[in-house]
Amino acid sequence: MDESLRGLRVIITAGASGIGRVTAGAFLEQGARVHICDISPEHLQDFQAAFPQAGATRADVSDPAQVAAFMQAALERLGGVDVLVNNAGTAGPTALAEEISVADWDHTMRVGIHAQFYCAREVIPLMKKNRRGSIVNMSSTAGLFGFPLRTPYAAAKWAVIGLTKTLAMELGEFGIRVNAICPGAVEGARIDGVIERNAAALGKTREAIRQEFMRHTSMRTFVGPQDVANLILFLCSEKGEKISGQALAVDGHTESLR
Repeated sequence: MDESLRGLRVIITAGASGIGRVTAGAFLEQGARVHICDISPEHLQDFQAAFPQAGATRADVSDPAQVAAFMQAALERLGGVDVLVNNAGTAGPTALAEEISVADWDHTMRVGIHAQFYCAREVIPLMKKNRRGSIVNMSSTAGLFGFPLRTPYAAAKWAVIGLTKTLAMELGEFGIRVNAICPGAVEGARIDGVIERNAAALGKTREAIRQEFMRHTSMRTFVGPQDVANLILFLCSEKGEKISGQALAVDGHTESLR
């Protein structure tokens, strides 16, 4: 157990499933206190049954009013905040740029980047007052490469890195570190959906698309949610206290996305 994580007050968006849920569980195992949000009532119910010691709020983080209400509930329950994990995101549409609707573009941006700003601006004043804190923003290897057929997703993930590096510059003097994590293809329902949509768009089988994804990495592998959670915990611990402004890939080394 890492004693530097014990007692940390941790807020995680989209924390009831996938990477968020595994990350919440990992923090709880280390003795941290956790409050999450999620948009899915079913996922929230399942999360609360599995982790009754954690707090949970239903919220759509693309709506600043719902973010404010979620943060108020989290801060009242935790009594403050030491860690924010901006995990919420959406895969967005799979199509050529000219075929993507304005509504799909806007929704991908609201969830993928606007929400991270909404959440960060809620916790920054408290972290400044405490002169400590860690913000971890979820980007993607799509934030390091172009990603054909996924224009809004890639644009949002590149924007996350810009937000991260700028916040790190603004907040470093207050002892607050800000980093972005860039997962590759993460096993789970989201990547399964991406594979299915790519297969339909390109007229290929799902297995062929899956193998193409794996060939894009030097290690010929997908990663698991626990791999991502491990890095998040490291960054938020004393071991990561001098790491800030970085975009760190957990991806088996992505060579390209095409």
